[in-house]
Amino acid sequence: MSAFKLAAAQYDIGFFNRWEEFADKLESWVSQAAQQDAKLLVFPEYGSMELASLFGEKVYKDLNLQLHEMQSILPQFHDLHTELAKRHDVMILASSFPTIQDNGTFLNRANLFGPSGLIGFQDKLTMTRFENEQWHITGGDQIKVIDTDLGRVGVHICYDSEFPMIANQQVAAGADLLLVPSCTDTEAGFHRVRIGCQARALENQCYVVQSPTVGHASWSEAVDINTGRASVYTPVDYGFPNNGILAQGDTDDAGWIFATVDLAEIARIRDEGQVFNYRDWPKQFELKGPKG
Repeated sequence: MSAFKLAAAQYDIGFFNRWEEFADKLESWVSQAAQQDAKLLVFPEYGSMELASLFGEKVYKDLNLQLHEMQSILPQFHDLHTELAKRHDVMILASSFPTIQDNGTFLNRANLFGPSGLIGFQDKLTMTRFENEQWHITGGDQIKVIDTDLGRVGVHICYDSEFPMIANQQVAAGADLLLVPSCTDTEAGFHRVRIGCQARALENQCYVVQSPTVGHASWSEAVDINTGRASVYTPVDYGFPNNGILAQGDTDDAGWIFATVDLAEIARIRDEGQVFNYRDWPKQFELKGPKG
């Protein structure tokens, strides 16, 4: 299908005493989106860090210790998303989860699940100062696209959306839909990601979906302050919104936003648009630079 409804979460960070409490929360979120006929559900960056609450204060107040302890529930995290995707016949981009590697480093990984299990994943490529200097999470080194029944998609985890060549390579490989899970603790941070998302939609004439964490979780050393709003961005041209925003939520209100996207419209606008941003992209590299 070229047209389908998707859902982007404005996801509030919770606190849990038992795994079952998280499972109930996720079931509620997924079922709400499925009841609205959404086929693709997008959760934010680091929404999974609410699970550190399961291990007690000593763990959730320690940036390093929580990463190690959370590995023990990663298989359950995968299984729950697979089970919910199967039960509701949806695809779910799960909240990104710091994932330990064989060499002992951690990557910030976003996993895409379908009814048959894990479809693919993307590691965050470019790390923020907080991740580099305080949390010591490592950046990945491979730009991916993921083939799905809805089409080929690319994933940009938060800061990655601010680097145009990542998106351009994904779109060149056939991804007309880019998913951007984000986690920002200031309004400026949210707008950096938002501006990056809109620029990527403009440059590549594609859809971009942003899903943020929202609300305060003072107990958490990692995700204590969260602000933003979910949005679906489009090309800015014939047949699309004049401001390039197909849907958006209210800042910091927990819940879903919904939008119907039609990937066939991407091909149309690249052929018939008022401008040809994507087609003209290579021309900038043929220009001579200024003499200095």
